Amino acid sequence: MGSNLVEALKGQHTIYGLDIVSPVKDGVRFTFSWDFLDKPNEIPEVDAIIHLAGKAHDTKNESAAEVYFKVNTELTKKIFDWFLAQPSCKKFVFFSTAKAAADKVEGVLTEDVVPAPVGPYGESKIAAEKYIQENMPADKQVYIFRPCMIHGPGNKGNLNLLYNVVRKGIPWPLGAFENRRTFTSVENICFAVNGVLTKDVPSGIYNMGDDEALSTNELIEEICKSLGKKAHIWKLPKGMMNGFAKLGDMLHLPLIQRDYVSSRRITLALTRRSRRLWGLRKCPWMQEKD
Repeated sequence: MGSNLVEALKGQHTIYGLDIVSPVKDGVRFTFSWDFLDKPNEIPEVDAIIHLAGKAHDTKNESAAEVYFKVNTELTKKIFDWFLAQPSCKKFVFFSTAKAAADKVEGVLTEDVVPAPVGPYGESKIAAEKYIQENMPADKQVYIFRPCMIHGPGNKGNLNLLYNVVRKGIPWPLGAFENRRTFTSVENICFAVNGVLTKDVPSGIYNMGDDEALSTNELIEEICKSLGKKAHIWKLPKGMMNGFAKLGDMLHLPLIQRDYVSSRRITLALTRRSRRLWGLRKCPWMQEKD
């Protein structure tokens, strides 16, 4: 996500990086290590912070819970405290996740839902959100973005795994399940970030998602269209596939889990609040259907 944001913002903004490594990157003037936050006057004055650093959702469920909290919660506290201490820095954008709000949704997920995360990934993100909200400054603007599954250049995780399965011509065995979920394009995220940086947008939590929700079957069909391939979707008996899904949960198989056989699991995190702020009827970049 960081590379996509740099590409989108470098023409209008001077960008500095903060990372555990200091690579030379086009569009980034200099990348500081996290230790520099403890050194007075070492980092130049900035107008805004976009906090992307975090421990991503582990599709294999192999990471220990404390790793999520060390990265997603404690690093967020550190950079947010630095932000509060900088008079010139007036805007803070924190990338949380829809999983911080809910793991299963009936219908539409809105920003005012009472958070009920499941697992250390969502729990560590909501802990970071809580810290931010408890220390919200009156003279600055703070934005908490909760994107759904992100798609676009450099995508990782289950969506990339699914793409590779389809590309290899492997049949999809869960065709009998019409689960639906919302995705978030990197273009829409970049549009939203640039919007809060350049406009007077109220502080708050914003769900991030494209306008259309897709079922896994529809997603596979769209991937096949883009590849010029025929979709191989098998509608095997639900009872049998539920059994395989339970086994997939036990063995941590990323694509054969109950996530993919539950219609309730799929988050419909619509961006109605976000669109109203910019006077949009639809997101600027729609998911490609052709």
